[in-house]
Amino acid sequence: QVQPVESGGGLVQTGGSLRLSCAASGIISRINVVGWYRQIPGKQREFVALISGDGFGTYADSVKDRFTVSRDNDKQIVNLQMNSLKPEDTGVYFCNLVPPLEEYWGQGTQVTVSS
Repeated sequence: QVQPVESGGGLVQTGGSLRLSCAASGIISRINVVGWYRQIPGKQREFVALISGDGFGTYADSVKDRFTVSRDNDKQIVNLQMNSLKPEDTGVYFCNLVPPLEEYWGQGTQVTVSS
């Protein structure tokens, strides 16, 4: 099996934007609900957003109206557009199925938002 590969993280200032991508051949298909999760220092991994097979997004309250999730089933990529970033968004971001499978956790991509 192939684990997802997350990319697009980096260091931005408060109010900035980043676009994360998740490439997962064989995992991202039209029938799978794919989610973004994040690991904030000192906290448990938490749900950020998910996208259904037909492209409907659902968001955690903390990111609603700032983040947008999208997918390209043909390219097997799921993206997370993050705008109006806040220092509390700092963490490692992962993609996985919903609910997540332990064997599908990848390395994640680090997002750091400076104040």
